[in-house]
Amino acid sequence: MKMSQLLIPTLRDDPGEAETVSHRLMLRAGLIRKVAAGIYTYLPLGLRVIRKIEQIIREEMNRAGAQELLMPIASPAELWKETARWDYYGKELLRFKDRHERDFCLGPTHEEVITDLFRREVRSYRQLPLNFYQIQTKFRDEIRPRFGLMRGREFIMKDAYSFDLDEAGAKVSYQNMYDAYTRIFTRCGLTFRPVEADTGLIGGDVSHEFMVLAETGEATVVYSTEGSYAANLERAEACPPTEADTSALLPLTAVETPQRRTVEEVTAFLRVSSRQLVKTLLYRSGTESVAVLIRGDHEVNEVKLARLLQVTDVTLADPDTVQRLTGCPPGFAGPIGLQQVRILADRAVEGIKNVVVGANKADTHYQNANVGRDFSVEQFADLRNVQAGDPSSRGPGVLTLAKGIEVGQVFLLGTKYSQKMNATILDEQGKERLAIMGCYGIGVGRTAAAAIEQHHDDKGIIWPFPIAPFHVHLLTVSQSEKTTETAARLYPELENAGFEVLWDDRPDRAGVKFNDADLIGIPFQVVIGDKGLADGIVEIKIRKGGLKSRIAPHDLVDHLKTLRLEHDPSVR
Repeated sequence: MKMSQLLIPTLRDDPGEAETVSHRLMLRAGLIRKVAAGIYTYLPLGLRVIRKIEQIIREEMNRAGAQELLMPIASPAELWKETARWDYYGKELLRFKDRHERDFCLGPTHEEVITDLFRREVRSYRQLPLNFYQIQTKFRDEIRPRFGLMRGREFIMKDAYSFDLDEAGAKVSYQNMYDAYTRIFTRCGLTFRPVEADTGLIGGDVSHEFMVLAETGEATVVYSTEGSYAANLERAEACPPTEADTSALLPLTAVETPQRRTVEEVTAFLRVSSRQLVKTLLYRSGTESVAVLIRGDHEVNEVKLARLLQVTDVTLADPDTVQRLTGCPPGFAGPIGLQQVRILADRAVEGIKNVVVGANKADTHYQNANVGRDFSVEQFADLRNVQAGDPSSRGPGVLTLAKGIEVGQVFLLGTKYSQKMNATILDEQGKERLAIMGCYGIGVGRTAAAAIEQHHDDKGIIWPFPIAPFHVHLLTVSQSEKTTETAARLYPELENAGFEVLWDDRPDRAGVKFNDADLIGIPFQVVIGDKGLADGIVEIKIRKGGLKSRIAPHDLVDHLKTLRLEHDPSVR
């Protein structure tokens, strides 16, 4: 393909809207353009990357025995109401009415649609196991779309759904997909780690996220320094205290703390450690308010709290609600005398004595408050984010935190959907049994963005060979007849040898071409110029690392074949 015939609107400067490396470089390299918040057009270069990722996904899904189909993006409300997700899913579900005033939604995921298909078409255990997948556009009305393709409203997703007769078979299907995902992301040239994850709005009992490790990632990956335990921050388990506090109980004392609201302000004023302060945070969950007690040096994990309360999400109470429930402004709430809400506490609070808490009175705190004597807790649970250095909950070692980007997730659903939608099959004895399901998703555009986050430098993108839009960037740095003739001869030779070639035939200065080539990030650059041809050579630059070599034109194809063996895992 010639660049003069291809839409590649590169930008010299960073777009003001871009917050992450991948967003900035995808816009600058002419891969995507914004249509609306969280909605993008894939331009030719960007689409080539997407199609290559899709092809790798298809090959590995087919290899794993899954069958490709395509479901509609619009689905009727009736199916979603069967599973109660029409209301449960919240505002992310984009609802609309057709001309007959019937309710529909744009599918953010397709558990209901595939389960309806299964219950209509599959009857016998002899047809199992089954796994169906599709690569399709999804829509989730994100409250704050950001980071380009990382968190969009419209996106391309591979979603798959397995059906088995029993739990043992479902676990085999789950592992089969886990292994397929490992091959997919390996083939895409990514460094990643599978971690235990929360099941969120999809539901089920077991889930793993596949995290691409990158400093710019918005997710936090937690893993043990010993053993194989790894989880995302939402799921990572915090160990309860192992040593009991044997301190004698001291008298409860009210102290004035004028204008001291934060943990830092209060502990500095009272000259105590943040470990000896217990925060009282008020949360709203649907129609209920709850108080959560947590140690001053810890943070509430709102996903764990929502899971405990069996709701989709929780939000911190606004100042008016805090005032109404406690009689004081935010910053002074405490558990003593708090009667209008249930009191929950993180397990780290259970074992400490003589703590500082808010007094439910402006500019006042209590010292030497104790659970049982001064206030009661309805339930203790793991409600906090783990921290680096915490002991691992699974065997030896301590926890380490790293940044990551979620590119895929697998779920073992059990009968969550088959029970609600009566998706049954007949077993060997002719009895009806609920199908055991799993579901498996990959964000295709997010995978491309994650590859950029992991593979770039200050000049631009450095594509892993398997998903690069082209393999070779042919650069003619003059418009002389000899240069053009050489490029015209090498171009079909490279393509006949199996290389995808982008020929920069534009009448631009060499510097412009070199900058665009580094920005776009195609693995191999071949520079053809008058000076080199006078010496009987062309120059090859490997985009990753910038290593250059000079070689005779007639040796170019063989040399690139050798380089491909080093950079493309699929040909090894």
